[in-house]
Amino acid sequence: MRAEILTIGDEILIGQITNTNSVWIAQELNLLGIKVVHMSSVSDDKEAIIKAFDDAATRAEFVFITGGLGPTKDDITKKTFAEYFNTILEIDERVLNTVKGFFERRNRELTEINRQQALVPKGCIVIENKNGTAPGMWMKKGNTVFISMPGVPYEMKSMMSELILPKIKSENKLPHIYHKTVLTQGLGESFLAEKIEKWEDALAENNIKLAYLPQPGIVRLRLSTFGENSEVLKSVIENEIEKLRKIIPEYIYGYENYGEDQPGLEKIVSELLRERKLRVSLAESCTGGYIASLFTSLAGSSDIFNGSIVPYQNQIKHELLHVDAALFETVGAVSKECVIQMANETRKKFHTDYAIATSGIAGPAGGTAEKPVGTVWVAVASPEKTIALKFLFGDNRQRNIQMTANAALNMLRKIILKQE
Repeated sequence: MRAEILTIGDEILIGQITNTNSVWIAQELNLLGIKVVHMSSVSDDKEAIIKAFDDAATRAEFVFITGGLGPTKDDITKKTFAEYFNTILEIDERVLNTVKGFFERRNRELTEINRQQALVPKGCIVIENKNGTAPGMWMKKGNTVFISMPGVPYEMKSMMSELILPKIKSENKLPHIYHKTVLTQGLGESFLAEKIEKWEDALAENNIKLAYLPQPGIVRLRLSTFGENSEVLKSVIENEIEKLRKIIPEYIYGYENYGEDQPGLEKIVSELLRERKLRVSLAESCTGGYIASLFTSLAGSSDIFNGSIVPYQNQIKHELLHVDAALFETVGAVSKECVIQMANETRKKFHTDYAIATSGIAGPAGGTAEKPVGTVWVAVASPEKTIALKFLFGDNRQRNIQMTANAALNMLRKIILKQE
């Protein structure tokens, strides 16, 4: 079964608000076994909306529409909906009572404009809005069901979860769709694709599709399949992931279940540290406190994180972390020797089990022929030893900072696991 998601509103097209509704609806539909084949946004224009309805009807059995149901003149979805279905708007007494109650509870007067929220297309199935005044509408034309909902996210989500999705599920025999994502770090998309090419080619035999989802320093590999038995689908996917683990064990750092938040490296590392009652500290030069912000964004970070220092200038590296001043004249601050000294001294200063140190040329300026923009050294110190690695990233400053953070966190993760 196919679905299309249509958002209505000039505010989306001019970038005034972010369209999070479509992402959420798509995830919920996929989990239900409905394949989303198209997403689009359209302005508050009658002709444009009607054309979008016509186009959607050629592609999908369900069209999910959000936006344009407010009481003001620029909200024209309801009128256009009625025109598209060749019907009229009429007052629904149940909706009117809901609207009256909404304003009475807030000690506010019910104006004529707000009373018009109770107008719905004659013949539609009215979908109750438990969190607002604009009802949803369900109508069918030909083989396509059109479902119109408010654009306010919490109103729409409640309507979908409590009323619309259960109705669809009860009235339709739906296949199961299963997704699982493998999280990798340390190989770019093209290099990763080359390394797993034979494994990827064999996925088609089990009706599995693979999608590459790159982020700065990370590539997510999403495996997807569908069928009648959810347990069989899960087993097939897990078997393929087990094969992948044998091919690239050093690059896989975690997994993501569809519909759940992606577990960041900082969360995975934090959990490893917490389980083992270990602590970490940081000396961030080129990352400027970014890694510290990742750790402290997590609840309970004080259990594993002692503190951080941002020794951006060489003099500060020398005075606070006792980095040999002669290094700055010989190998420079962006060097193996420098980050090793930074990491070792940070671990001692903050009394932690581990310490991470970063130093690099984030850009866009400051690079040389010998050390171009994107050159980064990362060191991780433990009680047993200190490891330092060199990375060559790109010329985008923010991406370089993010990629350095991911590389550093994954280095720490590997060291923790090796010392078990």
